[in-house]
Amino acid sequence: MSERDVLEYDAVVVGAGPAGLTAAIRAKQNAPHKEVCVLEKAAEIGGHTLSGAVIETQPLDTLLPDWRNNPPPVCVDATEDRFRYLTREHSIPLPTPPQQKNHGNIIVSLASFVAWLGTRAEQLGVEIYPGFPAADIVLDDAGQVAGIRTPDMGLDKNGQPKPGFAPGVEIRAPLTLFAEGCRGHCSKQLIERFELDRDADPQTYGLGLKELWQLPTGRTTPGTSVHTIGWPLANETYGGGFIYHLDNDRVAVGFVAGLDYADPRLNPFELFQQFKHHPSVSRLLDGGEIVAAGDRSLAEGGWQSLPCTEMPGALLIGDAAGTLNVPKIKGVHTAMTTGMLAGDHLAADVGSDGFDASVRHSTVGRELYSVRNIRPGFRHGLWPGLANAAWETAVGGRSPWTLPNHADWRAMQSLAEIDDETPAERREYHTRELPPVTRESSVYYAQTEHDEDQPVHLQILEPDICMTRCRHEYGNPCTTFCPAGVYEVVDNDNGQPQLQINAANCVHCKACDIKDPYQIINWVVPEGGAGPNYYNL
Repeated sequence: MSERDVLEYDAVVVGAGPAGLTAAIRAKQNAPHKEVCVLEKAAEIGGHTLSGAVIETQPLDTLLPDWRNNPPPVCVDATEDRFRYLTREHSIPLPTPPQQKNHGNIIVSLASFVAWLGTRAEQLGVEIYPGFPAADIVLDDAGQVAGIRTPDMGLDKNGQPKPGFAPGVEIRAPLTLFAEGCRGHCSKQLIERFELDRDADPQTYGLGLKELWQLPTGRTTPGTSVHTIGWPLANETYGGGFIYHLDNDRVAVGFVAGLDYADPRLNPFELFQQFKHHPSVSRLLDGGEIVAAGDRSLAEGGWQSLPCTEMPGALLIGDAAGTLNVPKIKGVHTAMTTGMLAGDHLAADVGSDGFDASVRHSTVGRELYSVRNIRPGFRHGLWPGLANAAWETAVGGRSPWTLPNHADWRAMQSLAEIDDETPAERREYHTRELPPVTRESSVYYAQTEHDEDQPVHLQILEPDICMTRCRHEYGNPCTTFCPAGVYEVVDNDNGQPQLQINAANCVHCKACDIKDPYQIINWVVPEGGAGPNYYNL
């Protein structure tokens, strides 16, 4: 095995998303002499970045006051909000919740936004390396985080070197910022190793599915945001749809399903297809075509699931810590704010001490605390959840209690516990024709690419469970909750069922790592640059 190269910087940032790039920019603004390196697992900046995305601009205004002189390539001022309750046939307008009023915000493609943000970082001297994920954490002799190691490149599926093999590189720094986004590979390990969640509830998640559509001329109303609740979700399942009208006759259409659902047969991908076939949505999309598609999990636990964000030698920022404001359906502004706090921390040469307190006492902490009870209130169903949300909004989050969060995988019931024989999403589509979309074609629209002759990055820690306990008790729910068809039950040469992992389909959404009822699926980073390429998503 070849000896590893070691590179040293003043700071290493893992993840070129809103939090990571903001931290790098802020650090260079405050301390231009600092050498800052940003690593990104996608082949291009923004390639793995996916969100709605409506952005509150205050952090951007602070970070780059002149940004409107040269805005991101997809950037539309939010002008109108609509909030609707869907039944099978109808769309009923409801008052827009205060948290979802978007006047003064912008609608963007987050993939394009971070690519644009990356150019601003490079202009300040930040070194950005796309195609270089963090595979392992480097610790010093005292057990403090000392940096990261990138994966070995050029291994075959059995882990043996191929021609052109190159060992991973160690990148060391006094302070490492983990900005990997939701359910980050290294962040998950750090939370466990340093017990960062010992005073927090388990994190909870949603799975977001999104498509970019090109529509006939004049069909859209740029700046309009539509959010829906109700059909096709059952009342006990959290989630809803969204439609954001962009420029050039484009719309972003998406759906979020809370991963704390109980029915192991529920299929979030099919829920999204049902949503698109609702009369009010299909009328908009009819005659259009899908340009791009993708899927991503989002951290929904909020305040009570927020882990400690500091440890010796490292910080957690953005959605790696879980700073999404669920009632607002926004997390870019909170991620950028934690990035600015981290950049200030780095420039001040104070290590990691005190960062967690600065986050909790910032606008991010205050914002998350004020809405802490809204998302867990929906565990009791849609209507009790809406009533609770109205109460929490009226009192400004000053209720004398905090509702707990529970791990999503623990919410799944066995097949024996399910009374209804028909899963909620298995309903007949409306007849209005839209382009047929399967999970396989959605992978095509995500432009996902993996070298199939590399170690599988979806590790089954106890494979014997899959075709025994899991098949009997839950019916192999990995085949339904994965939106990309990665997990498939096929017959082997002896005619016996076995689990087949189509790792090349993976869009890095992390739903399997989160929802598996036995917690035996471990998502690790593949070779650098592999995965989806989210064009304008």
